[in-house]
Amino acid sequence: MELSCPGSRCPVQEQRARWERKRACTARELLETERRYQEQLGLVATYFLGILKAKGTLRPPERQALFGSWELIYGASQELLPYLEGGCWGQGLEGFCRHLELYNQFAANSERSQTTLQEQLKKNKGFRRFVRLQEGRPEFGGLQLQDLLPLPLQRLQQYENLVVALAENTGPNSPDHQQLTRAARLISETAQRVHTIGQKQKNDQHLRRVQALLSGRQAKGLTSGRWFLRQGWLLVVPPHGEPRPRMFFLFTDVLLMAKPRPPLHLLRSGTFACKALYPMAQCHLSRVFGHSGGPCGGLLSLSFPHEKLLLMSTDQEELSRWYHSLTWAISSQKN
Repeated sequence: MELSCPGSRCPVQEQRARWERKRACTARELLETERRYQEQLGLVATYFLGILKAKGTLRPPERQALFGSWELIYGASQELLPYLEGGCWGQGLEGFCRHLELYNQFAANSERSQTTLQEQLKKNKGFRRFVRLQEGRPEFGGLQLQDLLPLPLQRLQQYENLVVALAENTGPNSPDHQQLTRAARLISETAQRVHTIGQKQKNDQHLRRVQALLSGRQAKGLTSGRWFLRQGWLLVVPPHGEPRPRMFFLFTDVLLMAKPRPPLHLLRSGTFACKALYPMAQCHLSRVFGHSGGPCGGLLSLSFPHEKLLLMSTDQEELSRWYHSLTWAISSQKN
């Protein structure tokens, strides 16, 4: 039943009009960006994938590692676009959701893709020449292949923003309301899974980098299975004597203290020797001084069952960042 308002303004009708304007604007943006997205997918499929297949410049395993599910993602966009152009938003997006697993697969392969690209550019002269030639085409507008490879993951984030907005501005009585709401939920869930995959890949990169910085038998496997938070130099204040600079690596479960190897060490110069591991679950943290944000730095106290650490920094902001990271690590072990 339609609501009628005796005056010149009706709040319900005004709200509906705002929803409709936002819906139309979002739908137009989704359509226009999908056209551009499909065009870019097609350029890569044609000028890189297609020609590489025809010329055999890359063997199939390397080609698959580099591009992953690119062609299938391109096909999914080709299916979706006619529905968007016809205004069948709900039907088109509901069908598109059947292909969302391709984005999970693409995200899981993204680190391998970048590694393969760098390896092939370095050792495969023919591939390197081919990539430079294709990147010089005016169709790519100066973009390099490494800039184009993350395109599907960037588009997934756009899908989430636009489809959620489209669903939110579609009235419950609209025939495609349920389809859009379901599509928004599925796309958001996929975007979250892809984000989690990306976070894990970044963490794995940090762990490999930190492991490479540590040397000696005690360092083997120290970073395995951990979640990296931060690293940096802090001064360890002993009961007697001068403060000593040490490199600290903070993970969610432990704080690792390391000492730099001598710069003239023949084999391990530039690396660190692990001196101690402190479990965050047993840590009690407090600020001794440095609460006010002044220029004099500060001092943190970390108490463990059998040892107490006093860590100092002359950089107040850096010490504050360490305090918050340590606090987060401790709380994560108690939850």
